[in-house]
Amino acid sequence: MKHIFGSTREEDEQQRSARYVMMTESPVRQLVMKMAVPTIISMMVTALYNIIDAFFVGHISTEATAGVGVSFAYMTFINAVGFFFGHGSGNYISTALGAKRYGEAEKMAATGFLSSMGIGTIAAIIGLFFLSPLSRMMGATPDIVPYSNDYLTFILIGTPFMMSSLTLNNQLRLQGNARYAMVGIATGAVLNIILDALLIYVLDMGVTGASLATCISQMVGWLILLLGTEKSGNVHIRFRNFTPTLRSYIDIFNGGMPSLCRHVFVCISTIMLNRYAAFYAVPGTEASAIAAFAIVSRIMMFAFSIILGVGQGFQPVCGFNHGAGLHERVRKSYIFTTKLATVILIVMSIAFAIFAPDLIRFFRSEDAELVRIGTRVLRWQCISFPLIGLSTVTNMMYQTTRKTFIATLLSMGRQGIFFIPTIMILPLFIGLQGVEMTQAVADAMTFLLTLPFAVKEMRK
Repeated sequence: MKHIFGSTREEDEQQRSARYVMMTESPVRQLVMKMAVPTIISMMVTALYNIIDAFFVGHISTEATAGVGVSFAYMTFINAVGFFFGHGSGNYISTALGAKRYGEAEKMAATGFLSSMGIGTIAAIIGLFFLSPLSRMMGATPDIVPYSNDYLTFILIGTPFMMSSLTLNNQLRLQGNARYAMVGIATGAVLNIILDALLIYVLDMGVTGASLATCISQMVGWLILLLGTEKSGNVHIRFRNFTPTLRSYIDIFNGGMPSLCRHVFVCISTIMLNRYAAFYAVPGTEASAIAAFAIVSRIMMFAFSIILGVGQGFQPVCGFNHGAGLHERVRKSYIFTTKLATVILIVMSIAFAIFAPDLIRFFRSEDAELVRIGTRVLRWQCISFPLIGLSTVTNMMYQTTRKTFIATLLSMGRQGIFFIPTIMILPLFIGLQGVEMTQAVADAMTFLLTLPFAVKEMRK
């Protein structure tokens, strides 16, 4: 029987069979690139809207830029939950489809999506009740709190849609439909850029306009992704398949725990970065320091989005072939993806280091102290940035093959195990420069942690 916007059972079976053959028999390099290109585009467009968002807000004031930067900690919380359910359910779906267990895949899709929607609703209600304490907790100083509150308001309202949108995106991508996942995410991001210009400048809504633009665009992207699950061959979302059992959540935990830990530590490290930047900055320049780190994080997020796109193109190839028992294809795709990511990172690091002052001035040329701090931070990060290719792809391989402990350990390295003690210790000796160097040191140490696990897996 054909559902509204949906497909018949026969059409689903034909599409799934064709996708299975493609994922398990196509040449590995071409397959990884086929999966990666749509994901790279969607990730880059999403990162680009973050850059445009920061550009528009940056020309309001330094405090406004800092307020949006502080709010980034809450955005990472949204990412943590959305990716936890998205990767947790999506990795299970990918392996189940590789093993042709379609009924299990449908139950997991509904459970992951509806669970993230429910948690997002609870988080939104609590956040709106405690708006100012939330801003202060994330590191906003008294002159930044009003801007942070303005930005957070509509972000909180849109939280259920933003969380479950990330879940849907990862479910679609990990079942081998990266193209439709790209359409949903990219459409929302492009709409966000248009609404930013309209609401911030034309309607003069300031930071509130940036927040409302993000909320509306994320809701539109959510709707497109939800409709995408009804396409022929995709795993459909049905409320009747919602199975909130202990077994279901254990499976989600096993596949999503590395993502949850990674993003939780990003949230914690962002808060610590805001606080330490303000504490060690020259008195009177606290907002400039916070804003500088916020701008650099947007620039590096754009660069990292390309690597995430490459890695996320690798994940469905890894998941399908692991589920089908084709381990040599997993190995070949891992090696190719790691080499490709590393080459891209080297090129971008050289470019960013050369043009660092110009990149920072693009966002806020009116503040000389912000430009000075931001240039140093960006160049420090460029030194170790090429090392994260191996770390990222290896982490994804362990996560997709459901080796939860090692994947979780590796995911906690960059923003947790190494970042937190480094930012607590280095500034004691060299002040603000220690804060500026922290991410570079953490990246280098994460690479050293990852290397033996990568070698061990390849030898196996």
